[in-house]
Amino acid sequence: MSDFPDSSDAASWFAVPPGEPEREAFEGAFPMYGRAYHQNPARVFEELRRRGPVVPVLLEGDIPGWLVVGYRELRYVLSNPKLFVRDSRRWNQWDNIPSDWPLMAYVGYQPSMLFEVGAAHERRAGAVSDALAATDLFELRSRCERVAEGLINAFVGSGRADLMAQYANPIPLLVLGSMLGLPDTDTRALVGEVATTLNGGPAAMEAYQRVQTIMAGLLEMKRHDPGPDLPSRLLAHPAGLTDEELTQDLLLTLTAGQDPTATWIGNTLQLMLTDDRFAMTLSGGRRSIGQALNEVLWKEAPGQISIGRWPVMDTQLGGRHIRAGDLLVCGLAAANLDPQVRPDFSGGSVGNHAHMSFGYGAHGCPHPAPEVAEVIAHIAVETLLDRLPDVVLSVPPESLEWRSSIQMRGLEALPVEFTPGYPV
Repeated sequence: MSDFPDSSDAASWFAVPPGEPEREAFEGAFPMYGRAYHQNPARVFEELRRRGPVVPVLLEGDIPGWLVVGYRELRYVLSNPKLFVRDSRRWNQWDNIPSDWPLMAYVGYQPSMLFEVGAAHERRAGAVSDALAATDLFELRSRCERVAEGLINAFVGSGRADLMAQYANPIPLLVLGSMLGLPDTDTRALVGEVATTLNGGPAAMEAYQRVQTIMAGLLEMKRHDPGPDLPSRLLAHPAGLTDEELTQDLLLTLTAGQDPTATWIGNTLQLMLTDDRFAMTLSGGRRSIGQALNEVLWKEAPGQISIGRWPVMDTQLGGRHIRAGDLLVCGLAAANLDPQVRPDFSGGSVGNHAHMSFGYGAHGCPHPAPEVAEVIAHIAVETLLDRLPDVVLSVPPESLEWRSSIQMRGLEALPVEFTPGYPV
């Protein structure tokens, strides 16, 4: 059965209409929503690449945008924040965007460092980087192990589990909650809200507001009772962030750290449970965990795309004429799959970190966020394989369902079975 909509032949989506003016190219643009995209985005990217490194696409509601699938072109965009800005208020399509647009959570301007440009962005991103860099990595690893062991204890006696809902999803938020100085009970309450925010849809903005309220309350608590945590370090930082800046940037740190890391864990476990190269070493093959984690970032990146960048003037990119204010959709996963840069995984690629999975340039994940995420993901996978050495999928691999999210590539569920054990 085809992965593409029944109402159209797949080839018609990717055909380049001969002699068609550039602005009319959107008439044949591929819709980046529905089953065709969500179930097999890698195939979509491969087909779209045949049209060039920059291709016209339609987002939910048939909103036009330019998907950057070429590695070189995407690196150029992300390396030039003055030409391709992150400030969504420059979008030339706002008159056509309904207030309840499902992707509004990604493009609706918020006063966070995500949408800042220039010196203002450097000031705020620098403060977050400094606060993260002060994290005690020894304590972080210990916390990760305690969280992982506690979650496994809750299901180890049953011999069955959904590793997404019961393991991968809660781990990053429970760890990040401790970095924020939140009690476990408050942190657990945020799991569903953060997931709703990142999945998009009508409920995303309401969930975002609820999480924002929680962050504001946390800051007020830390102002009166500081501790060895991220909010306290940001409050004391010489950048002098305002309350609004602190609230927005803590919320961004939480959401950007939770879902991508949880998805990274889930996708790595899925790879190791379904690929013979890793499955044969499940019972103690610790050296393969780093390879699996890195391979996922190249081949099944948690963050598939980033919406977006907006050029401040008319420009040329990948042979396309891009107007000022056009939406550029950054194809992070598509760039990773570019045959010009994709590594040969048969020979190992542990040391190759040139992927775009953490972004790139001024608005990439601030240092040392990728390292923090890798500590959490590595310990989560390692602890599970140590505790459940005979874990296997309890359903056929082809029956696994992927989330209907334009931005995130992750599983709805990862059902497994194993020999029942005892809590430790």
